[in-house]
Amino acid sequence: MMGRLLLLLISPYLYSLLISTVALPTKPEGYHQLRPGAPFKIALFADLHFGEAESTDWGPLQDVNSTRVMSSVLDDENPDFVIYLGDVITANNVAIRNASLYWDQAVSPTRAKGIPWASVFGNHDDAAFEWPIEWFSPPGIPKIHCPVANSSCSGEEDCSFKGTQRLELMKNEIELNALSYSQFGPKELWPSVSNYVLQVFSSENPKSPVAFLYFLDSGGGSYPEVISSTQAEWFRKKALEINPDSRVPEIIFWHIPSCAYKKVAPLFGIHKPCVGSINKEKVATQEAETGIMKLLVERVSAKAVFVGHNHGLDWCCPYEKLWLCFARHTGYGGYGNWDRGARIVEITQQPFSIKSWIRMEDGSVHSEVVLSPFINRDKSM
Repeated sequence: MMGRLLLLLISPYLYSLLISTVALPTKPEGYHQLRPGAPFKIALFADLHFGEAESTDWGPLQDVNSTRVMSSVLDDENPDFVIYLGDVITANNVAIRNASLYWDQAVSPTRAKGIPWASVFGNHDDAAFEWPIEWFSPPGIPKIHCPVANSSCSGEEDCSFKGTQRLELMKNEIELNALSYSQFGPKELWPSVSNYVLQVFSSENPKSPVAFLYFLDSGGGSYPEVISSTQAEWFRKKALEINPDSRVPEIIFWHIPSCAYKKVAPLFGIHKPCVGSINKEKVATQEAETGIMKLLVERVSAKAVFVGHNHGLDWCCPYEKLWLCFARHTGYGGYGNWDRGARIVEITQQPFSIKSWIRMEDGSVHSEVVLSPFINRDKSM
């Protein structure tokens, strides 16, 4: 039975308008089809930090626990799509060029269930290796386990302390996973890599988008923590190209909060109009604001921004005409002992709405909020 909403990739190299969308090839039959009238549900996995403290006994156990959280959320929610919202790995703890192996572990629960996904980079994903000072005292540097010969990163060169850069991480994800919707993004935006847009569309009318999902690389690691003015200009041009009259809602995903998040951050606790359950630290923002928030505020079609980065924050707060939301710390890697979970985003077509809530590892649900209610659109939408 044909479903209601499907997901398409919008290539940055296509020059025509809304109808110029292409589905990724080699996808399992029916993986992105929904029941008639069903919503399109997205699970956000933020700050997994796979590979953290890899040379210790407790480090690898964190990855096992993170896998358990993701599997639990996927079982409870059965989402149609997953977004890895940055800091998938802690590259500054990964001694040799095997970061892609940890990345592959991180996406394995989603892949095992046949669910498509997309990813954006965080500030730890290609951070330079930090030598632990304790390695220079007895018993010294621990034994380094080089990648196996049949892995995606093998050989003597890959057993050096050079790290794995953004382009290589993305290349390995895309080439090794038919279910990945991630992209390198336009070359003119490099070293910022994960900049691209996907479309959620109605299976009843594939030429009529229901929502656009924008992904932006907020930097960090190998270069400053910022969404550049060049990225902002790319967003402006792309939005005008594919959504010129702002009739289709837009949802935006990146890792590090913009400075606007500080402006709406609750001071004590979380009170209306904000919705959430933990407000345990100050917002750690990008190093500068170079124009992306101004563009989003000016677009009536921009409905919400979702970020990770702050493990002790999970609130959503209104800002101008859109919502600024944190995900929930999903991984056992990274700082903080708050309970783990994942933010869920649900898009419904008729009537249109964007809803969100947080699903915890123990199966409980909280912080439900309507981010965008029905908006008037003609019947072709």
